[in-house]
Amino acid sequence: MKRIAIAALVATALSATAFAQSVGEKTGVNSALGISPKTEDFVKEAAMSDLLEIESAKIAQQKGNPDEKKFADQLIADHTKTSNELKELVPPDMKVALPSGLDDSAKKKLDKLRDTKAEDFAGQYDPMQVSAHKDAVSLFQRYAEGGADPKLKDWASKTLPALQHHLGMAQELDKNRK
Repeated sequence: MKRIAIAALVATALSATAFAQSVGEKTGVNSALGISPKTEDFVKEAAMSDLLEIESAKIAQQKGNPDEKKFADQLIADHTKTSNELKELVPPDMKVALPSGLDDSAKKKLDKLRDTKAEDFAGQYDPMQVSAHKDAVSLFQRYAEGGADPKLKDWASKTLPALQHHLGMAQELDKNRK
């Protein structure tokens, strides 16, 4: 049944090129298949990821243990830097504007973190960071390998090592929590 659902989703995603990339990126099909995102999708997802990382790190600065607070400080610095760089690199003719705020999914994640007691915070935050950084590494890697905009492609490639470092740090936090 799962294969049928995935096959149907892939067929739907591949049937309309302009629509496919957005659906594929939202559903994770592009990531699973290793397909490079459209520039508009890459920019939107990268910007949303930065916003979520910065806001979740602010919560970690208040509720986290000393290691999470140190991690949060680095995330705020690094993701603020990449947000500013991305703003400078967005092609002027791009049809999609950078998001100015979090989407509903990101807001729900932040609400869950805010509602978590400090003693239970690591159990929510650490796995969330592992998942978020796996997604970010996949997104940046796929765009660095096959993106359409040369400047953004180069930036994705240069940004990837920092995201991989964040992923390793998040995995270490999560491992030490257990």
